[in-house]
Amino acid sequence: MKLEATTLRQLRRLAPVLDDVLSAGEVEYPHQAVNLAALAALCSQLFQAYNLLKPVGMEQARVDVK
Repeated sequence: MKLEATTLRQLRRLAPVLDDVLSAGEVEYPHQAVNLAALAALCSQLFQAYNLLKPVGMEQARVDVK
C-alpha cells in the first residue's frame, strides 16, 4: 500500500521529533508532550496491524533493535 504524499510528508516531519523523544526519554518543554500518549497508542495500533501483515519483517526488526 503506497502512502499518500501528504501522509508521507507528515510522517517524515515527525521522525526527528520521535527520535529526540525516544533518545532522551523526555521532552524539553511541557507543550511538547501534548498528545504524546495518543501518538504512542496510535503507533502501537499501527505496529500490531503491520505485524499481522508482515510478521517476518517485524521479527527481523525486533532482532535488529536488540
